Amino acid sequence: MAAVRVRRIGTHAFTASNERGGHVRLGRVGEPGAFTPVELLLAAAAGCVGITAEDLVVRRTTPDAVVDVVAEDVRPVGAHALDGVDIGLDLDLSGLDERARAQLVAVVRRAVEAVCTVTRTLKESTDVGLTIRG
Repeated sequence: MAAVRVRRIGTHAFTASNERGGHVRLGRVGEPGAFTPVELLLAAAAGCVGITAEDLVVRRTTPDAVVDVVAEDVRPVGAHALDGVDIGLDLDLSGLDERARAQLVAVVRRAVEAVCTVTRTLKESTDVGLTIRG
């Protein structure tokens, strides 16, 4: 089971860490050098798509294939809940013929829909438990 610990390191500043030594800085909008929690959610969705697509793309193109993913939140300004997440996956498929491109796009789409935990969870929604210890 994966776990992430978030600790306060200053005013509106936090650090998230995992058991493998990874760290990322979190903060409110405008906090220098930090991601907001929503930006981390978007990064998780984009990262999941990129990681899922990478092997499929590299095997059919080149080892240094372009896999560029952008995730954007969909919500009215000031809203405190997302209406959705739009993900764009940019691949350099210029070395493939039209049929191979269409096949690869279909394979990547199926893989993301089948195994990308983050995007699947966002689509299906999930319960979030909160235990407050004091």
